[in-house]
Amino acid sequence: MQQFLASIHKLMVEYDLVWLETCLYLLLLSTIVWAIWRVVLKKLEAVVVKTRTAWDEILVSAASTPISVIIWVFPFTIAIADIFKALTGNDPHWVGQLREFAALAIFVWFVLRLINRGEEELLTSEKRDKTTVAAISNLLRMVITVFVVLSVLQELGISLTGLLTFGGVGGLIVGLAAKDLLSNFFGGMMIYFDRPFKVGDWIRSPDRKIEGTVEKIGLRVTIIRTFDKRPLYVPNSVFSNIVVENPSRMSNRQIKESMGIRYEDAGKMQVIIEDVRSMLASHPEIDNRQTLIVNFDHFGDSSLNFFIYTFTKTVNWIHFHEIKQDVMLKIVEIVHQHGADFAFPTRTLMMESGASEAPRDMDGLDGADLPLQS
Repeated sequence: MQQFLASIHKLMVEYDLVWLETCLYLLLLSTIVWAIWRVVLKKLEAVVVKTRTAWDEILVSAASTPISVIIWVFPFTIAIADIFKALTGNDPHWVGQLREFAALAIFVWFVLRLINRGEEELLTSEKRDKTTVAAISNLLRMVITVFVVLSVLQELGISLTGLLTFGGVGGLIVGLAAKDLLSNFFGGMMIYFDRPFKVGDWIRSPDRKIEGTVEKIGLRVTIIRTFDKRPLYVPNSVFSNIVVENPSRMSNRQIKESMGIRYEDAGKMQVIIEDVRSMLASHPEIDNRQTLIVNFDHFGDSSLNFFIYTFTKTVNWIHFHEIKQDVMLKIVEIVHQHGADFAFPTRTLMMESGASEAPRDMDGLDGADLPLQS
């Protein structure tokens, strides 16, 4: 074997193919290192699966492919330098710069993979605010992008001082031209940090015709799905100037109803009110920690009116109406149990008891002689 390798080396020196020998050795070395890394990676994956935290799995998953690329890329750059030097006789200084760019690109790739996998992990947890997670992830991506751009410019020999000086003047021009774009961007930042609502919340604005469920909070617009399933794209700057109501964060739902019984049931009003109050106080779906009012309210045109004012424990819209229906039906039962009934609009016509003289027509006929008309 040694004689075979020696003869191959002699042949390559004779034909000036030493660079090919170097490439073969680098290829062999990369293959061995890559095989070792794959074995180590399998061991790491088996270990991190058994741990309680998921972050070690995220780190190993994010680093696995970039490290494999590093194992092949750096020997490749060395081989390129040898080939270029053998063919041209010049030392390729640009290969070192290429190696630095490759290292930077692989590092950024690893960081972005780590951010993406961390975001996916946090979004699967119900305890995490998805809006905040998305905002932090986008902010980290922006920071990485700025870092990469500045690093590349520095490597290319562009003066960052001059660039920043030009950016001060250019930034003013761009800021004036893109005023609305910047306003929407900072409006999105305000939503991310103030968190008046998050993805999945039901919001509405009394100032504008905006109501629906928040689907996405972007850097420029917020997407709201209305209740008739139409998408509504609202620029983020709008939320800086309007009042936003977030019913999704209500603690209870309110039941406020007024009803009336007949005037002839006035003597039963007190006991009806007491029974209704007792029913609400013992109802399993009514929150007794909140205000509970049942009182005779006012004299109506055709009824004696009382009202109920209470709060349910649930905030679910459908379940709330089921509870409200149950409460209203129980009130009907209470009223009927006391022999009372609900009033409806009535009008009493008062007529004089004495009979007036029947009218006569032009022919002298009395009222009895007039024909009836239907």
